Amino acid sequence: MKKFKKVLLYAVIFIVLVIVSVISYVTLALPNVGNPENIKVELTPQRIARGQYLANHVCVCTDCHSQRDWQKLAGPVKPGSLGGGGEVFDATVGFPGTVNVPNITPYSLKGWTDGELFRTITTGERKDGSAIFPLMPWPYYSKLSREDVYAIIAYIRTLKPIAASYPKSRLDFPLNILVHTMPQKASLSPAPDTVDRLKYGEYLTNSSACKECHSQDNQGKLLPGLEFAGGHEYQVSGHIVRSANITPDINTGIGTWTEADFVARFKVFSDPSKAIPASGDDFQTIMPWYAYAGMSDSDLKAIYAYLKTLKPIKNKVVKFQAKLTAALDK
Repeated sequence: MKKFKKVLLYAVIFIVLVIVSVISYVTLALPNVGNPENIKVELTPQRIARGQYLANHVCVCTDCHSQRDWQKLAGPVKPGSLGGGGEVFDATVGFPGTVNVPNITPYSLKGWTDGELFRTITTGERKDGSAIFPLMPWPYYSKLSREDVYAIIAYIRTLKPIAASYPKSRLDFPLNILVHTMPQKASLSPAPDTVDRLKYGEYLTNSSACKECHSQDNQGKLLPGLEFAGGHEYQVSGHIVRSANITPDINTGIGTWTEADFVARFKVFSDPSKAIPASGDDFQTIMPWYAYAGMSDSDLKAIYAYLKTLKPIKNKVVKFQAKLTAALDK
């Protein structure tokens, strides 16, 4: 019996040592996507203009990296906060930890090289080598064209500096360990010719990370067979908000929408100054309508054309559940 206990003790010690070794390797050696490139992005007017369009209306970097007014429908960006960060994702919105969205104006990034920014945007590894949880959809940005990433870098270099700093983000266990394994090397792809509407529409759909929000997931993994079918659940001011089904299903998706319907749905939000107040149990959405409304008609039409090629998936979504109703359903 004593011999058995001794063997068992050694076995437990061995297992503990293995676990500690694995955790140490993961947290100390990862991520490791390679050194930042030695690049210098030239700030040409054309590149800055393209970057402004992408960062504000396609990849919507400035939507997350600014403060949004959730007292209004769809939370338009608060004037004077563009790129300054400050949004918080924590337990109040169902997030496992606390993420303080950083400032991406020159005030915060003046010490970053273009190569460090490029690596961060496309791989999820920061300047200091730490990992970014893909709340920032860098897995989608990793498929952008090199020139489009350069354009985004050029544009954010021109943002008005905002003197603001925030606490370091913290993830709950075991996510704080697993996040080290998430960054991956970029898989850049050239931007298709706009003449190829379907290919370009697919590129824009990826750049906008539509699939990420419009698909259900389980512990961060998208559920197979439900891509773009909506139902991803979020919390806003205690309310439950779910993303829409954007597959071409006739009954539960956008199967009956015309191209004109699709474009018009975005253009309704063209003027943030006319945002409708949303308080109490009023309908709310996290969809950054005001940002995407600035997309050109031709780009929205290209996205529509691509979405219409997707497999129709029947999935009826209740888009909004007010705080009181949500509490009663628990």
